[in-house]
Amino acid sequence: MNLTIGKLAKKANVTIETIRYYQRIGLLLEPDKPTTGYRQYPLEAIARLHFIKRAQQSGFTLKEIAELLALDGQHCKDVQKMAEQKRRQIDAQLKDLTALRNVLDGLIKGCRQNRSTEHCSLIDVFSGLQKPSSDSLKK
Repeated sequence: MNLTIGKLAKKANVTIETIRYYQRIGLLLEPDKPTTGYRQYPLEAIARLHFIKRAQQSGFTLKEIAELLALDGQHCKDVQKMAEQKRRQIDAQLKDLTALRNVLDGLIKGCRQNRSTEHCSLIDVFSGLQKPSSDSLKK
C-alpha cells in the first residue's frame, strides 16, 4: 500500500511542507510523479519520518541526521561516536545554561533586595549601566 503526501503527513504526524523540505535537503526520497495522479510514497517513509523526528528530539541537527541515515545500521561504532559527541555537546550546553541560570538567580535576588522604583537593577545590568554583583555570579 502506498500513500499520497497528505496521507503520509497525517500518518507521520508532520506537515506536507515538512515532507517537501526533507525531500529538498535529501532526507526523504521524492517518488516519481506518474503522468496521471499523485506521487505515491511507500509505507517505509513513515518510519523514516519518525526516525528523523525522534533524532531531532534527541538534539541532532538535520545535517547530523543525514549522516546517521547515511551510516544506516551497518556502522554501529560510527553511530556510537556521533551519539557520544552529541552527549558532550549537550553536557556543555547544560553547563552553560546552569551558569546562566545562576547569574539570573543573582540578578533576581538583586531585584528583590533593591525595590527602587527609579531603577530596575536587572534592566540596568542588561543595559550595561551596572555590573552584576559578585553575588549574582556565584553558585
